[in-house]
Parts: sequence; structure tokens; C-alpha cells
Amino acid sequence: MTDTPAPWKHDGVRVVPADQLDANTAQTPGMDRKAAINFARVGAQKLWAGTVHIHPNAKTGAHHHGPLESVIYIVKGRARMRWGEHLEFTAEAGPGDFIYVPPFVPHQEINASATEALECVLCRSDGEAVAVNLDIEPAEKPEGVAWVDPTHRG
Repeated sequence: MTDTPAPWKHDGVRVVPADQLDANTAQTPGMDRKAAINFARVGAQKLWAGTVHIHPNAKTGAHHHGPLESVIYIVKGRARMRWGEHLEFTAEAGPGDFIYVPPFVPHQEINASATEALECVLCRSDGEAVAVNLDIEPAEKPEGVAWVDPTHRG
């Protein structure tokens, strides 16, 4: 029997307690991001995960996440997403809904509630956070777009 530790004891499963999330991550005006899983914290090579908090009636600045794909899961509140070259498209999501944001898509998150905080879980396709803030004037009347599941059309 050997005295060397099991190979996964310190390099296996990691638990990041809710009160130990890291606010030292890329930020966008109007939201508070906190990292749970990333390269710096746990050595993640291909993903970033954390939380997003948007205050009641607040909206973020326009931004994109470079070549990364993003998934947002709504835990609490109502999200209004705007996207496009002039943020001309819009859709809403509530608790239990998922939002997918493709690479390089200019977008803006809006808390659609004037009284309730918007709480989300966010995952991205790289271990490092990327947030490129943009100077985009929002469209006066965004176009509503219903989500269509591409595998179940018709």
C-alpha cells in the first residue's frame, strides 16, 4: 500500500460554496457577475459558470462575449433580452427558462420587473470570462421575436 494520495483527491470534483463566488470577473454596467467555475478558480479549460444579478427595473449596457457561446438560466424574476446590431429584437424569459446567446451577438439584458431582482445562472464555453462592452444606441421600438425550436418546427 502506498502513502501517495489518490490522484483525484485534490484534482477531482470541486464544490464552490454560494458565499464564495468571485466578483473579480469581467463586468458590464447594470449587472453584477460572480464567477463560480473558471480557469483561475478550479482549472476549468472549456467553460465558465457563475451568477448574474440585475436590480429591479435595471438594464445592462450593450455587449457581446466574443467567440464564446452563453447559456443563461432564469432562477428568479423576468428577463427581457434585446439583441442585434441596434438591439432591435427582443424576447422575454422567466423562471425555469433558458436563453442561448451565440458568439459575437450584440445583446442587452433587462430586468423586466420594476420590483423584483432578476437572478440568473450563467455558463459560457471557455474557462475565461469575455465581455466586450459596446456603444450602441437602442432601437426605439424593438421587434418582438417568438422563440422557435429549430428541431420541432411545424
